[in-house]
Amino acid sequence: MRLAETSDLWWKNAVIYCLDVETFFDDDGDGTGDFAGLTQRVDYLAALGVTCIWLMPFYPSPDRDDGYDVTDFFTVDPRLGTLGDLVEFIRAARDRGMRVIADFVVNHTSDRHPWFVEARKSTDNKYRDYYVWRNDTPPDTSSQVVFPGEEDSLWTQDDATGEWYLHMFAKHQPDLNVTNPQVRDQIAKAMGLWLELGLDGFRLDAVPFFLETRGQPKDEAANLDPHAYLCALRRFVSRRNGSAVLLGEVNLPYKEQLEYFGGPEGNELNMQFDFMSMQHIYLSLARHDARPLVETLKSRPPIHPDNQWAMFVRNHDELTLDKLTDGERQEVFAAFGPEKNMQIYGRGLRRRLPPMLGGDPEHLRMVYSLMFSLPGTPVLFYGEEIGMGEDLRQKSRAAVRTPMQWNTEKNGGFSSAHAAELVAPLVRGEYGPEHVNAAAGKRDPESLFAFMAALIARYREAPELGWGEFAVIAQPEPAVLAHTCSSDGGTMVLLHNFGEDTVKVSTKVCGEDDPPQAYRDALLLDLFDGDNVALDPDGSFTLELGRYGHRWFRLHRKGDRLAP
Repeated sequence: MRLAETSDLWWKNAVIYCLDVETFFDDDGDGTGDFAGLTQRVDYLAALGVTCIWLMPFYPSPDRDDGYDVTDFFTVDPRLGTLGDLVEFIRAARDRGMRVIADFVVNHTSDRHPWFVEARKSTDNKYRDYYVWRNDTPPDTSSQVVFPGEEDSLWTQDDATGEWYLHMFAKHQPDLNVTNPQVRDQIAKAMGLWLELGLDGFRLDAVPFFLETRGQPKDEAANLDPHAYLCALRRFVSRRNGSAVLLGEVNLPYKEQLEYFGGPEGNELNMQFDFMSMQHIYLSLARHDARPLVETLKSRPPIHPDNQWAMFVRNHDELTLDKLTDGERQEVFAAFGPEKNMQIYGRGLRRRLPPMLGGDPEHLRMVYSLMFSLPGTPVLFYGEEIGMGEDLRQKSRAAVRTPMQWNTEKNGGFSSAHAAELVAPLVRGEYGPEHVNAAAGKRDPESLFAFMAALIARYREAPELGWGEFAVIAQPEPAVLAHTCSSDGGTMVLLHNFGEDTVKVSTKVCGEDDPPQAYRDALLLDLFDGDNVALDPDGSFTLELGRYGHRWFRLHRKGDRLAP
């Protein structure tokens, strides 16, 4: 396809890198990462090949939920710097060709937010309707809590007025009332501010929850169509910045996710994370069998051409497995998190990928090759590019939110502060900074960093992966996923072996309507360092895939003009 077309919808073939400012790099030596430090590491991200940086919340916060408990949507947490520091970072990133998006929490605030402090004072306070209240005793909602073991109800009684307030998450995070036009105005003003300061969009946290009208009087709830509101939010953001993106966290089955894209019109979220594929990747890995993932990908519905799936194998939350059956989840637990301390909420894992795979470099590289090869936009969590591990000494999701490991110096090069002053402890043991760090990775041509940089470069040169039509290639090996991504005459052919044994794959790449000699003189051009594969006139080919082998090819016909 013509590369000029890909710049219009930049998010369709971007490489997104998620990071938390407070754990990335500490410039002033107080133990907490900051925007000045992040700016000093922009060139590292550019060298990796990142095209979009996703910032976890940087707003003022008591930090009881890693910044997702916001006390002010309109400024920067002083621990991380100033608005000026943020703007300097955005300018530096843009100079290196990277866009910046940020988490935006629409569902709730901290209970220390001035709005909630005021709302608690009386039932007729002007901020009361910024939140969701009830004056009658709520029913038992213990089975609906998002964080089992940490909360036992969606409602908490407030001592000040005796009424109960709604919190879909923690009790210190009261839910905002989006049926209130004043709340919607505040949300729009805050988004408008950050767009004016240079952001290129937002990752919207917990989208189905902030569109929830639970607890509202029926007449008020009827006045707000949740999806109409999401569509209006998309229009607002697009008016302020025509190329801005809304990336939504929507952990639902595919059919329901379609609604959050805006259905056939595609006019709500631009992008959504593909939780279904992610979870079935792990089931396939546990079984050494590609078929669970194959069936999931086949079931993925078509979306509007302007929309996109975000592909990932790890994020900043628990590695949720909630869409698997109980039996399937236990298979994944047994393979990758057999100890109770590795599991969380009964539905997920709090581990990073390298320790889950026993540090096996071949297995690890196959998984990342797979992620980048699937149709969608790859999203990396900081430290994935060097193979960071988790710290199971930390509580809950903090196990995977440890400081970035830069080198073998004090505190892994993250901060010059005393270890006791660090915002979070560093990983210890075989995945600690003395063994896993960015400096070593950048200087080793055989490192995971070097592999990821090459993978990103090939992905960026293959727009078919972000824009093309996906199809599974039928072949007899259950451990192998073979698929194509095709767009405007360009076709990628990709193969991945989930098994520990070498397999010989015999299949063909062809369309149903291809004439008998359609592939005469055609071949598969290897995009890494392997040999090209000649095709038979009918598109047939045979190749060998080693243990956890992976191959990327571009279909080349006689007369095609090759890029260098």
